[in-house]
Amino acid sequence: MASIFRPFTSPFRNTYRYLQRQAHESPVIFYSCVLGAIGPVMLVTVPPIRRYYGWRKPEEIPTTYPLPKRARRPVQGYEDE
Repeated sequence: MASIFRPFTSPFRNTYRYLQRQAHESPVIFYSCVLGAIGPVMLVTVPPIRRYYGWRKPEEIPTTYPLPKRARRPVQGYEDE
């Protein structure tokens, strides 16, 4: 019975062994790949978790300076004629 499932488990077992060997022989590359794989997962999971804990988007930063509600006087002085 175990021989029926052997072709299906062998690729997973070999992949696990390969990753284990890479983690031992070149840990920098291995963990770089692990962190790179976690990024897209975080893109999907982090925003709902933040909303669950009550995080709200901050107010937008103004891009223009508000003009005063009065008559504007023309500038005089320093090279203005």
